[in-house]
This record gives sequence, C-alpha cells and structure tokens, in this order.
Amino acid sequence: MEECLFCRIARGEVPASVVYENDEIVAFDDISPQAPVHTLVIPRGHYDNLSDGVPSEVFSAVFSAVPEVARVKGVEDGGYRVIVNNGPDANQTVTHLHVHIMGGAAMSHGMVQMERS
Repeated sequence: MEECLFCRIARGEVPASVVYENDEIVAFDDISPQAPVHTLVIPRGHYDNLSDGVPSEVFSAVFSAVPEVARVKGVEDGGYRVIVNNGPDANQTVTHLHVHIMGGAAMSHGMVQMERS
C-alpha cells in the first residue's frame, strides 16, 4: 500500500509527531485531536482493519504498545480510552488498522454517539 498515508508515516516519508516506535509499530499524535491527548498506534505493515487477517503477533505488538504510549503521554495514572474504528459505519477514516489512545481529561460516560437517520 504505497499510497496509504499511515504506511507513508511508518516509512518516515510523511512527517508526524512520533511519540513512540519500535520495529513493529509507530505511535504518533493525531492531527485532529478529540481530547487533550489523542495518539494513534499503527502496525508498520499494512492491514485495512481488524477484519483483514491480522496475525496475532501484530495485535500483540499494537496493544502491548498502548500502556507505554499512555505512560509517555502522561495519562497512565489518570486513565485513558482505547478505541478502534473498524470500517465505514464506525467512521474509520484511514484504512490502515490503528488504535486511538485518548485521555488527559475526564471523559463523558457515553462511548458512542450514533447518527440519526
């Protein structure tokens, strides 16, 4: 997926505010944050979403990075929300598997807001 924005970020071709990375993942701040802390964790390899035959070791790498990113971003103690938007109905805007880590302020109780038809 040469033209995928997140693949290009993972390869260092597009600048991003990288907060953590290793051989398997890259974590960077969202360019349109919806919380004081809003960081994305992506696998370096391309997978469209959770339904794209993602190997268990990729899931492990992505989700193992979440607590470390929370620590780096200073939200480990206060708490944070972890979200995966999967597909168009979930409003996944970039088709490259990614996890949102959001925190830095108290969040409301409701997790989702549905559009009314």
